[in-house]
Amino acid sequence: MEVAKSVVASELVSRFISFLMNKYQSSSHAQSEEKVLESLQHLLMRACTIVEEADTRYITNSGMMMQLKTLSEAMYRGYSVLDNSRYQTLQDGARIDKVSSNNSSSSSLYLAKRSRTTTDKGTHLESHSPLESLEIAIADMVEFVVLLGGCERMSRRPYDVYLYTDNFMFSRHAEKQKLLSFLLQHNDPHGDHALPVLPVIGGPTTGKKTLVAHVCGDERVRSQFPFVLHLDGDNLMSILDHGRTMEGMMLAVIEFASDVGDDDWKKFHSFFIRIGRGSKIIIISKLKILGRFGSVKPIFLTVLSNDELRYLFKALAFGNIDPAEHPRLVQVADEFVKVLNNMQGSLIAANSYADVLRKNLNVRFWRCTLDKAIRFLKRNLSIDGVQPSTRLAQGHQVDITDFALHPLSMTRYTINVSIKEESPSVTLGGLIADPSVRPEGDFILTSWESRLPPHKSFVYFATSHAHDTCEGSALLGRKRRGVPI
Repeated sequence: MEVAKSVVASELVSRFISFLMNKYQSSSHAQSEEKVLESLQHLLMRACTIVEEADTRYITNSGMMMQLKTLSEAMYRGYSVLDNSRYQTLQDGARIDKVSSNNSSSSSLYLAKRSRTTTDKGTHLESHSPLESLEIAIADMVEFVVLLGGCERMSRRPYDVYLYTDNFMFSRHAEKQKLLSFLLQHNDPHGDHALPVLPVIGGPTTGKKTLVAHVCGDERVRSQFPFVLHLDGDNLMSILDHGRTMEGMMLAVIEFASDVGDDDWKKFHSFFIRIGRGSKIIIISKLKILGRFGSVKPIFLTVLSNDELRYLFKALAFGNIDPAEHPRLVQVADEFVKVLNNMQGSLIAANSYADVLRKNLNVRFWRCTLDKAIRFLKRNLSIDGVQPSTRLAQGHQVDITDFALHPLSMTRYTINVSIKEESPSVTLGGLIADPSVRPEGDFILTSWESRLPPHKSFVYFATSHAHDTCEGSALLGRKRRGVPI
């Protein structure tokens, strides 16, 4: 049935797209680029209003969740094109002013106008696509908005809204609604073996634990599950020895770093069923194979799309400052996003860099920080072609010489008797902004402290290599290979 619906929906969308393309092709000469951008901005306001309202409601309809995801994707893409168009307009204006001030020859003016005309055509074609996508998405939202009005509104504490970009969970609109729907749906009281299990699967730093913590903080979820157990999958069976006194409806959040045997899972599953009806389990892991334990389709979290990452990074880097007032910084921010995409869209890196940049809205400083980030990425990719985040997750060293201006590497922090509790501590943002804060010798390096529950800190151990490096050699003792960014 779902396949049939998907085929029909795809056919309708294809026909609607063809209709819009024909309409715009026939009227392209009559409609100016300014009108297109004005229409795009108007649609973005409508889309943003719908998305924000949807975030304040409990949505249980799977079709509405899919519509919400489609609309949010089109919205972020539209914002990306709108920003590009604004920046291009400012650049073109500056170029024309420069040509005029130099009293250029008529041939030079002709070339400048011809260049701008060519650019305008490219921008005109580029902006039509997201405009059409938004029009399609919003046209399909008539029933969505009507149904949304019948969805229960979430209770909000005073000022518990999106006032501070650093303090709310960005994107993941449909995923959040699916997780809420799973937790708030009542179990079948007659199903002895129908313990609901939802796996949340995703790579490192995709926000799995943040998503779960955000949803578990919802008022209705807290009232439905008075007991929330946070368990380590590696010690899963230990609960059988200490859980005899446990009873009542519970929510178990289990984080797995490795796979678990089917027999062990069956024992745990049977034990949890006996605890009390209505209990549920959420599995958090980067291993797709654990999806086999789910009673419902897993939630798969991927890295943010380029448009989403661009929107988030700009919001974090500029804060309450209008990016349009700093077009040169917008250009640097776009180049930062390219580097972040090469770092697998790391949310940790995005927050770390943005936090540093927001404190100093200086073009030279932003350029300098960007150069450090590019050198850092190239240096580590040249070792074995593996991303820095992947190397850290595997327990390997990552070279951070370009940030500290001193031969340094960092590894994932683990409990080690050789690390003294009084070891000095530095934040990565502080080190990037001012390398002179680097302590002598080894130290603790905090790359990021999340402002969102579960308020995880990403802490590493930085080791100095000044004594065993020489000019022209790689920090980790391997021959470099040039890797383009």
